[in-house]
Amino acid sequence: MAKGKLLIGLDIGTSSIKFCQVREGRRNYQLVNFGLAYLPPETIVDGALIASNTVADALRELFESHRVKGREVAISVSGHSVIIRKISLPPMKAEELRDSIQWEAEQYIPFDLNDVYLDFEILREASPDSNQMDVLLVAAKKDVVNDYLEVIKEVGLTPRVVDVDCFSVQNQFEINYEVPLTETLALINIGASVTNVNIIAGGITMFTRDISPLGGNQYTEELQKHLDVSYDEAETLKAGGDLGADSDAVVPQEVERVMYGVSENVAAEIQRSLDFYSANSAEGPISRIYLSGGTAKVPSLYRIIEQKLGVPVEIINPFKNIEVDGNRFNLEYLREVAPMATVATGLALRRTAER
Repeated sequence: MAKGKLLIGLDIGTSSIKFCQVREGRRNYQLVNFGLAYLPPETIVDGALIASNTVADALRELFESHRVKGREVAISVSGHSVIIRKISLPPMKAEELRDSIQWEAEQYIPFDLNDVYLDFEILREASPDSNQMDVLLVAAKKDVVNDYLEVIKEVGLTPRVVDVDCFSVQNQFEINYEVPLTETLALINIGASVTNVNIIAGGITMFTRDISPLGGNQYTEELQKHLDVSYDEAETLKAGGDLGADSDAVVPQEVERVMYGVSENVAAEIQRSLDFYSANSAEGPISRIYLSGGTAKVPSLYRIIEQKLGVPVEIINPFKNIEVDGNRFNLEYLREVAPMATVATGLALRRTAER
């Protein structure tokens, strides 16, 4: 039995804030609370909080409107401020590795180690066939992390865990989907401005990459530029809506053409990352791709990725194995926002007693 109290998962993204709260039931986790609030453009840029007051106000209002019980949260970061490396080291105990990790990290982390928070996880112990163990090394810039922590504390919340987006996606994936030990999967989380790639082989993370800027904002920008519409109008068109009385000025085929062109570019960037992994890995080929993030809902995107890579693509449902009370929650709404809830749901599975 896992120890420690489950935390509230809090995903502060470029375009929106999502929170998720679950509890353990007899058979599965049960959804306790979930909420989403959109942020104005330029509130967060490249992972940096440009308008921290706006984030604090949105966070305070979100928690108050959903009457959230509990103050302890888990958050995550991604993008340029985070470096993840899988390294091989001679076998040693975790305590020994903790003592020597600073020296090891100097060889792999391109930041001054005084400027980062550093952590590690032993992925695979040394075997009789190999005198090396696999270790995942993670570093996050202190100034970026501290900005998020300050905003969270300002609204009366207590941060207990700081995770990384791609691993939060993996957390929820492992309770909602079968993780085959004989296959290689790609978990790809496409947000507004950052795309997180996590490739899992044999149930273990083998490769991660954050691609930035790459995400939903590119669709919005291209729609604004080519169709001469405002930011809000572009967001409406991106989501498949129309502009009401002004819709005659926009030809649906033009919207589709612009969206398809951006999807081609996004898919090509993802393909480059997966090709890089394949060229440098002895593991088997990627057998399936799972998409999450708000941009995963763009219909042309998953189809183009399937065509380009010749691999089945599925959109993640983070509530798949979580019990949801239909009398308390709007099931249609949850289905609509599910891809956006993936990181928050993964964070909601973290506990207070974790290292």
